[in-house]
Amino acid sequence: MTKIITLTVNPAIDKSTKFSGLVAEQKIRCESPHFDAGGGGINVSKAIARLGGKSLAVFTAGGPSGELLQDLLKNESIDYQAITTKNWTRENFIAVDVLTNAQYRFGMPGAEILTEEANEILKQIEELKPDLLVASGSLSTGLGDGYYEKVAAVSRKIGAKLIIDTSGEPLKMAIDEGVYLLKPNVGELAKLVGVDALEIDQVDDAAHEIIAKGGCEIVVVSLGPQGAVLVTKDICEHIPAPAVQKKSTVGAGDSMVGGMVWALSTGKTLQEMLRWGVACGSAATMNEGTQLFKKEDAERLFAWLQKYGK
Repeated sequence: MTKIITLTVNPAIDKSTKFSGLVAEQKIRCESPHFDAGGGGINVSKAIARLGGKSLAVFTAGGPSGELLQDLLKNESIDYQAITTKNWTRENFIAVDVLTNAQYRFGMPGAEILTEEANEILKQIEELKPDLLVASGSLSTGLGDGYYEKVAAVSRKIGAKLIIDTSGEPLKMAIDEGVYLLKPNVGELAKLVGVDALEIDQVDDAAHEIIAKGGCEIVVVSLGPQGAVLVTKDICEHIPAPAVQKKSTVGAGDSMVGGMVWALSTGKTLQEMLRWGVACGSAATMNEGTQLFKKEDAERLFAWLQKYGK
């Protein structure tokens, strides 16, 4: 069985609610909040579990909010390994105005990770020796832009295939070390190849440029409502996103990564991997708040993409 580990160095408690009407300087009455364990890698682990797969979620956790994070994962029967931190785990806030269906997302910065804690994360990854390692999400204060580059170096050392989903300088530096698969959006891809913007017909050339330089083997470019593009040395394929009734985009990217990683772990082809990713990402937008996707929705959309997606 393929051993999958997801890494979240800046997890969060996602608190979501609804309200009626946003008025400045007035008290806004909200519904009872819903709490979810959040953060890129954690969401990927939850997505894999919804498809019937298994992974180990490795993440940092500190203070009472870190304890709540672990309790939430226990409730979802997600296997995890928490690395205790001195500083508390952050909390994010998502609120939906039921009058307009407008969604407001407030992301808090992660507390500082101490040097010994950062080193412990790398040590744990090296000792666990995964086959597939997913590094997803932002970096906490104190880690520095080059931290995912260190993760990539550990992955290379232990022979793990690194799938990375982040942005900016941390993504660029990780690619300098070399990764297996990366999932940028068009804007992130443009920055990686040093241009201000890319047209849709330039995406495959930009991805091929990264592959040719040895930065990765597979690039999956997220196009949002337009679907995604899969690029390898020998393959270039675009899959459109199926039309669905969108309720929330929270967790769509993580759901896409989870679907792709699950597909890779079960021996699916790269083309099937792309379709599972798009299916799971699209299915996630059909649910409110931070709920990710329903398995039956993902399966139905995958079947449609297999039959009609080109």
